[in-house]
Amino acid sequence: MPKFLTIGYGDQSGYDRTPALLRDAAHAHDERLREDGAVIGIVGAPVQVRNTECAGVETTQGPFLTAALPVAGFALIEADDLEVAIAKVAQTPCVVAHGVVEVWPLE
Repeated sequence: MPKFLTIGYGDQSGYDRTPALLRDAAHAHDERLREDGAVIGIVGAPVQVRNTECAGVETTQGPFLTAALPVAGFALIEADDLEVAIAKVAQTPCVVAHGVVEVWPLE
C-alpha cells in the first residue's frame, strides 16, 4: 500500500482558540490513525546536520526552513491514493486548529 509523509504546521495560539470539543475530536482521530498503524509524532527543537564531502559534522540549532507556522508534528500513513491520504488527515489537530498539513507521497 502506498505510504505518505504528512507534516503538520501549527502554533499554540491557533490551538488555543479552537474549541476544546473540536480539539478533543481531532486528538481522538489521531488515536484512530495510530490504531490503524500510522506513526505519529510531535516535534521538538530541530538541529541541522551537515557533513559536506565528509569533512566533518557541523550542527546548527533551529530549523533549516522557515514558514508562517512552525512544524508541529508528522505522521507516516498508508493510504490507497493521495485523495484517501488527504481524507485521513483532514480531521487531525493541525488541520482543525488553524494550521495546515502537507501530504507528501513517498516513492
